[in-house]
Amino acid sequence: MSHAADLSKSAGTISAMFDAIAPRYDFLNHVLSAGIDRRWRKRAIRSLQLTGRERVLDICTGTADLAIAARTATPGAARVVGVDFAGAMLDVGRDKVRRAGLARDVTLVRGDATRIPAADSSVDAVTVAFGIRNVDDVPTACREMCRVLRRGGALAILEFAIPTVPLVRTAYLAYFRHILPRIGRLVSRHSAAYGYLPDSVGAFATPDQLVETLRANGFVDVAAVRMTFGIVFLYTARRGS
Repeated sequence: MSHAADLSKSAGTISAMFDAIAPRYDFLNHVLSAGIDRRWRKRAIRSLQLTGRERVLDICTGTADLAIAARTATPGAARVVGVDFAGAMLDVGRDKVRRAGLARDVTLVRGDATRIPAADSSVDAVTVAFGIRNVDDVPTACREMCRVLRRGGALAILEFAIPTVPLVRTAYLAYFRHILPRIGRLVSRHSAAYGYLPDSVGAFATPDQLVETLRANGFVDVAAVRMTFGIVFLYTARRGS
């Protein structure tokens, strides 16, 4: 299979891959990040400065970890809608939402980040955790997120990056390219998904490029905050006028 085919981001390709690994996705996330992923999500939600009254839209929600974090934060969102196009991931998420007793407050729907199923200016905040790099058309997704946000509404995006500090970069790439795919394949029994992960991070926009894309598509006060030695960035912004 060619490298380009490996990184195909068509809705069908990406949703099929995530559907295949859905049963083991949460376990692998927590193991492969040594549990740090929970802290990343909490920080993303804190950046929204919720008051308890907001409607939050979580794009590329997957198994709904960030959607649940938005609702259960103190204070948390009043209502959360999670959108994803991988049906099996949403099924896992719905089970988690039900077990947490949040079914009245957190709704998960199937949809595409480039055609968000929400009205203009209908939400107070938008979040994305580790999903923006899987979107086929990032500028269109950014415009859509801006469209559904009310004026002044907050955006928080978590995404992986390649660290720039030489020693950290070397260790990270060794883990990311060799150890992580082996563990992922062993546990998920899916040969392609955890090879796609490091390849997709390496091919994705740099933090500066994503900041510029957000600015070019309606966002202001855009910032990129480096976390955990530059392995992950938190992008924050607000919808402009």
